[in-house]
Amino acid sequence: MKEIVKDVTVAFVIVFIIMQFYEPTRVFGISMQPNFHEKDYLVLSKEAYAKASPKRGDVVVFQSSLVSFKGDKELLIKRVIGLPGDKVVIKDGDVYVNGVQQSDYYTKDRYTIGDISVTVPEGEYFCMGDNRQHSTDSRFSSVGCVSSSLIKGKVIFRFYPFNKAGKIKSI
Repeated sequence: MKEIVKDVTVAFVIVFIIMQFYEPTRVFGISMQPNFHEKDYLVLSKEAYAKASPKRGDVVVFQSSLVSFKGDKELLIKRVIGLPGDKVVIKDGDVYVNGVQQSDYYTKDRYTIGDISVTVPEGEYFCMGDNRQHSTDSRFSSVGCVSSSLIKGKVIFRFYPFNKAGKIKSI
């Protein structure tokens, strides 16, 4: 009996320590298709930005001001497009960052809705979904640029569905 209690205690301590640095999360909705789908299970590194800043192409989870049906503020999963100080322009279906047209090979329709020009404030990030036709993101005032303090972490691994399990690479 002592061995079982010891094993359970050690397992609990290990899980507790791991949960301080990593957090499981789940995809809801279609805004990140074709790269992430409804009910994908992902691992979020809560410490990814403790000593570094998000980079363009990182997939992040952040607290938004959008309110769910339950009355909670929604967590959103999006891709970082613009860094602090960047000028992001969306025109004629294309995205430009600091005057350079961005590749859209990873997006669902290879077309971005919107006609905006914004300079990303210091300490904030411009984030968009990969399914640009069906994503509420930094293009909309309801989300806007995302403060670094609201970023919960970087998506680093997909563990379900099993046939797509693996490390998540930034674009």
